[in-house]
Amino acid sequence: MDEKSPKPHLEKLTLGITRILESSPGVTEVAIREKLPAERHMISSWEQKNNCILPEDLKNFYLMTNGFHMTWSVRLDENVIPLGSMVINSISKLTQLNQSSMYSLPSAPTLADLEDDIDDAGEDQPEKPHFDSRSVIFELDSCNGNGKVCLVYKHGKPASAQDAEIWFLDRALYWHHLTDTFTAYYRLLITHLGLPQWQYAFTSYGISPQAKQWFSMYKPITYNTDLLAEETDSFVNKLDPSKVFRSKNKPIIPKKKGPVLSAGAQKGLPTASTSRSSLSSGSSVRK
Repeated sequence: MDEKSPKPHLEKLTLGITRILESSPGVTEVAIREKLPAERHMISSWEQKNNCILPEDLKNFYLMTNGFHMTWSVRLDENVIPLGSMVINSISKLTQLNQSSMYSLPSAPTLADLEDDIDDAGEDQPEKPHFDSRSVIFELDSCNGNGKVCLVYKHGKPASAQDAEIWFLDRALYWHHLTDTFTAYYRLLITHLGLPQWQYAFTSYGISPQAKQWFSMYKPITYNTDLLAEETDSFVNKLDPSKVFRSKNKPIIPKKKGPVLSAGAQKGLPTASTSRSSLSSGSSVRK
């Protein structure tokens, strides 16, 4: 069910971000897919099945709404382009990430095969999750194919709620820590407006140039706009059409082995016919 005018509980759930989006230039089709609360027995069943205890804040979230899905678009000329997307998987879709192999063959590789014994966590960085049994990983959001936001239990099963953290797995299968709690992550999700690739703002290599242009148009509430302004020259498209298409107006120069002379120089030189006549007349004089 899509709501153009959110109900009071949905307005509270979105922290009032709906009004901010609807008042932004070019934004259209702000929609929230309303979901019923999860039953307590569904949460208990999930915990027993996975041998993991959900964090209390995530459990309370599911008791309010069994998942979350909010989208918005922008209108450019006559075209409507889907842009923002905020997703929290329902309790039934909160599935373990490395539970099955990447292929259907019995001996096919799994994510656990990517593990090595090198721990690249620094002194100021938390220990990164593992794809093998040392960590238990559940997918919260597939990020439209740009990566995965995961609920990570870093000490294996049985997993307690205190061990849970929120991490981002990028497309190159590198881990990036987002928040220690689900509540903190949910605030990041809302305040970044669900802009494409916003999770990459918390990586060492940052968001893509295309995503930076959307960030500059619809600035997230928590984004460092001063940093964005300093980096403007590095990502804004400054193509000059007159320069791009200038090659079409270039004169065609004939290919010759010898140097090409200017028109003025050519006027001062004798032509082939006059040269021959002068030679023939010269030879007759000598005779």
